[in-house]
This record gives sequence, C-alpha cells and structure tokens, in this order.
Amino acid sequence: MMRLGIMESQNIGRLLRDRRKFLQLRQRDLAELAGVTLRGLTNIENGRGNPTLKQLSKIAGILGLEVTLTRKPSNAAS
Repeated sequence: MMRLGIMESQNIGRLLRDRRKFLQLRQRDLAELAGVTLRGLTNIENGRGNPTLKQLSKIAGILGLEVTLTRKPSNAAS
C-alpha cells in the first residue's frame, strides 16, 4: 500500500478544504456525497487521514478536481 507523506497529506487536505469552501459546501454535505464519514473527511482535510485512492478520487470529482499521478524528476528518489 502506498502512503502519502505528512507534507503531501497536508497539502492535499488544504487543497480539498479550500476548494470545498470556495464551492460553499459544508463538510457534512461533501462527506455524504462522497460516501465517507464526517470524521474521515475532517481527518483528510487536516492531513491526518489516509483515504483510499477511490475515496480521494470521489471527493476530488465532487469538487471539480481530479487525481493524477506524474513521474518524479529523474534527480528525485525513486
């Protein structure tokens, strides 16, 4: 299983929270639409959650975002 590092989790959480607020969605509403618990969504937004790729993709899609994977630059650790 691939886990996100602390900084990546915090950055993703911040992006999701900012987008949710921009769209004026309450956490409770987004959690219901995405099929996750309110606590789970709160943890994700605060960089403490470890969502599955499916959960992250669902949340992102609702917010008009998409999850993509890109290759690291060759000088970065593999």
